[in-house]
Amino acid sequence: MTRTTSIDVIRIPTKGPGDVSGLVKLIETGKLQPSAILAILGKTEGNGGVNDFTREYATAALCSALAPYLKLPPHDVEARIAFVMSGGTEGVLSPHLIVFTRAVHAEHATAITGKRLSIGIAQTRDFLPEEIGRQAQIEETADAVRRAMADAGIDDVRDVHFVQIKCPLLTMERIAAAYTRGRTTATIGTYTSMAYSRGASALGVALALGEIDKAVRDDQVLKDWELFSSVASTSSGIELMHNVVIVMGNSTAAASPFVIGHAVMSDAIDAAAVMDALDSVGLGREATDPAAQRRLVNVFAKAEAAPDGTVRGQRHTMLEDTDISSTRHARAAVGGLIAGLSGTSAVYVSGGAEHQGPPGGGPVAAIARVS
Repeated sequence: MTRTTSIDVIRIPTKGPGDVSGLVKLIETGKLQPSAILAILGKTEGNGGVNDFTREYATAALCSALAPYLKLPPHDVEARIAFVMSGGTEGVLSPHLIVFTRAVHAEHATAITGKRLSIGIAQTRDFLPEEIGRQAQIEETADAVRRAMADAGIDDVRDVHFVQIKCPLLTMERIAAAYTRGRTTATIGTYTSMAYSRGASALGVALALGEIDKAVRDDQVLKDWELFSSVASTSSGIELMHNVVIVMGNSTAAASPFVIGHAVMSDAIDAAAVMDALDSVGLGREATDPAAQRRLVNVFAKAEAAPDGTVRGQRHTMLEDTDISSTRHARAAVGGLIAGLSGTSAVYVSGGAEHQGPPGGGPVAAIARVS
């Protein structure tokens, strides 16, 4: 068998959204080649809302830090590397970065068997404000997912286990610009626009992977909850107007020492699904053991408050709390569950799971080193 790419995954704790010291240390000591960095995901300690500028701050800090190593201006660094910063580390969640690198080799024989972790990236064009949350975003995202799959060398949609997307949101300025041109937006609520963007992006993933078999109408976004992707994770932010797509899966073309698997949580306390995700990468039911901890790289999940206001028949108050948003409640709840079962609080849990798994649930994926 021949292998052409090798993926590495490195988790780096951070002291704040602008902390790049851990990344720079790895570069300076020769443990990380900047030219090989394909994508960087991060959890920052903001509120995850419209005014969460920790995401933009973290991205800017990373671009500025990497620019001299790549001999590029910071803006061009962002065009070369896929950055996805997710705000909100409520509860026990720990701020951190996950750096994905990819080395491409000439075809060569290897003793590695089976499918291994592979990563692919793509971007959509910039969206007009009136396109966010609508068919244009869905279809452009679907096309980007297909291109990212090709970039990862993944041919079978069943080998895709997590699709992370960073998508835009609406501000009052963007809404006004649309109305000035005689256009209307999907919503005039800036916070609500985050849900529309996340939902449309997730439906784009579902369309690309055949989880839904026909075009989605605008009036189905945030309405038809029967439509969802079991592997999509979308996060909206103020710092961009296009979608950044990262496809994670397994491929025979990859020579990486890692595998990825996933499961789908039916609700925010679905511990069995978390364990199934850990099982899918061979960690078994002893994920907190020291040996398993050395193999576990990270866990990724989406979280949301069940829209019917209940969890297994019991009323929850996440949708009625005006002090803390339902997204932050859900992120803390699911983050605590996963941290306890996986044995680490440095897990990537993103809130707002519209069309990402069944209502009130969401996808959960794990990456582990092969023993």
